[in-house]
Amino acid sequence: MWSFKLKLVLWFALLALLPLAVAFYGYDTLSKRSETRRVDAGLEAGLRGAVATYGARLDAAARSAQDLAADPALQRALRGGDRRSIRRILGRVPRAHLGGGSASVSVVDRGRVIGRVAVSVPLDGQLLRALAGGLPDGDRLVAVRDGRIVAGGRGALALPPGQSARVELEGTEYRGLRTAALREPPGLALVALAPQRGIDAAVRTSERRILTALIASLVLIGIVTYLLGRSITGTLRRLSDAANAIASGRLGERVEVRGNDEFAGLGEAFNRMAAQLELRLDELERERTRVRDAAVRFGEALVATHDPTQLIRIIVESAVEATGAAGGVVLGPHGELARAGDPDAGSERLAFPLRVGTSDFGMLVIASENFEADQVETVASLAAQVVVALENARLHRMVERQAMVDSLTGLANRRSLEESLRSELARAARFSDTVSVVLADLDDFKQVNDRYGHAAGDEVLKAFASALRRTVRESDVAGRWGGEEFALVLPGTDAPGGARLAERARAAIEASRVEMPNGDLISVTASFGVAAYPESREIGEILEAADSALYAAKGGGKNRVMIATEPITT
Repeated sequence: MWSFKLKLVLWFALLALLPLAVAFYGYDTLSKRSETRRVDAGLEAGLRGAVATYGARLDAAARSAQDLAADPALQRALRGGDRRSIRRILGRVPRAHLGGGSASVSVVDRGRVIGRVAVSVPLDGQLLRALAGGLPDGDRLVAVRDGRIVAGGRGALALPPGQSARVELEGTEYRGLRTAALREPPGLALVALAPQRGIDAAVRTSERRILTALIASLVLIGIVTYLLGRSITGTLRRLSDAANAIASGRLGERVEVRGNDEFAGLGEAFNRMAAQLELRLDELERERTRVRDAAVRFGEALVATHDPTQLIRIIVESAVEATGAAGGVVLGPHGELARAGDPDAGSERLAFPLRVGTSDFGMLVIASENFEADQVETVASLAAQVVVALENARLHRMVERQAMVDSLTGLANRRSLEESLRSELARAARFSDTVSVVLADLDDFKQVNDRYGHAAGDEVLKAFASALRRTVRESDVAGRWGGEEFALVLPGTDAPGGARLAERARAAIEASRVEMPNGDLISVTASFGVAAYPESREIGEILEAADSALYAAKGGGKNRVMIATEPITT
């Protein structure tokens, strides 16, 4: 299955390759045409120069012939038939001779033509090389008549006048251009020839340059496309990872937004959606918590009368219902404790102190448009009853706290720990869950007592309790097992998880410093043993396993965590 990045690269390459191929074809054709035109222009210019030079030579020859015809000596020699003098006089002018022709000049004596004299311009290889001086190096010039070469080469050369074409001469290909027929001699034309191999070499050089530019363009386009595809797929991957994280429950996951393009806008929209989802889930969780708490409070109110908060809520709701008041509120020493309805409505207000002996639970205030006497009496009776209930609840909570909480550390005592462990083991067995127990013991605690006294030992115990309290979760139970030994009950936690929590507690107490009565700051350490259900199923088994692990930690050098017999690296 092709990836999106590969598809993107291929599509971009295809979109770039097509116009580049068209451009290559166009540039190649244009290069060939341009090179041919350049050569044709050179041939045309050279031919014009050759024709002009040849014409100038013909004109010079005509003037020389006219000068000879006007020479009195030649006229006398012709009149007297003195051949010797005629040859001497004509020998002074190269290629001069007596004879007729289109370029000959009549010799006139006393109005009578006594002969004709001409100066010829022989069209030979020497003249052609002179005429070809205006052609580029490597080009050549030939003379043709009736399709046959008469000077400058051998063979036939059929070429229309004024049109350049590709021809072959003596086994070599040329680009040729022919003039129209010259004025002298009649039927003669000049042909300029440029070697075709030079044209082809120039075209191939141009093609190589174009091909090199094409390949460089393709490489550049490929790199840009790859980088673009990488950027796009990277953004999509971040979006996918964030979506998967949110789908797995990590609602705090966000997409890193880079730039201000459409993908950045998509990332911002995704982050806003995730934030809204997180907010809605928080609201839903709060609502669920509220409903659950309301159900719990209602159940507690039904089964227990020792909760002051529930009792205060019940009294204000009952007072409002019993009197038909618009609302009521219970005000404590530090503010409002509970309310029902709208206590700010109504024109009359009644206040009932909730006080018994030295205990002051606040004041019940109800509001209505008016109160009848029996309503006032009912509310007074309810207030008196709830005061007694609140006092009983206060005393009950005091006794209960003393029974379940260690007075020195404020943590659960051993009885509370055993009850929590027994309850959690039953829950874990019922729901196939896990629970772990951590036993902790302060290292060398006796030395602290012996050196600084028992008051200092109490401070150390409090510091360790504080470290445990900061480490455990809300659902965990931390307590003092006895002396300098502590215990943790961790619901829903297996042995490795309990070991990790114990390790955090170990590091926390090791990093803390406890001030002694004399001002010294000392550091203490603790050893930890961890056991878990279902490895140990009964309460005695799991406590024994944790205790064995604790003794193993002590024997292994102290200040460490061990799971039953398995050590945890610190």
